[in-house]
Amino acid sequence: MKRTQLYLDEDIWKVLHIRSRQSGTSVSELVRQAVRDKYGISSAKRREAMQAVVGMWKDRTDLPSTETYVRQLRKGRRLRRIAS
Repeated sequence: MKRTQLYLDEDIWKVLHIRSRQSGTSVSELVRQAVRDKYGISSAKRREAMQAVVGMWKDRTDLPSTETYVRQLRKGRRLRRIAS
């Protein structure tokens, strides 16, 4: 976590102070949550983005199987690694 300092108008500070007392949380946490809501990506949106990626290459026919690909990457290196 990084620390920062910001200047708030008196009316905004009062609202935040009242809300913090009502909710039992700090003004800092209220500000962090507001920034997350406005500029951050929500967990639902993050989940949606990850699910959109899952299986996106499943129908590709131009790629060899994963096993074939890995075997080609490792081909000929095993003996050199063991001998080292």
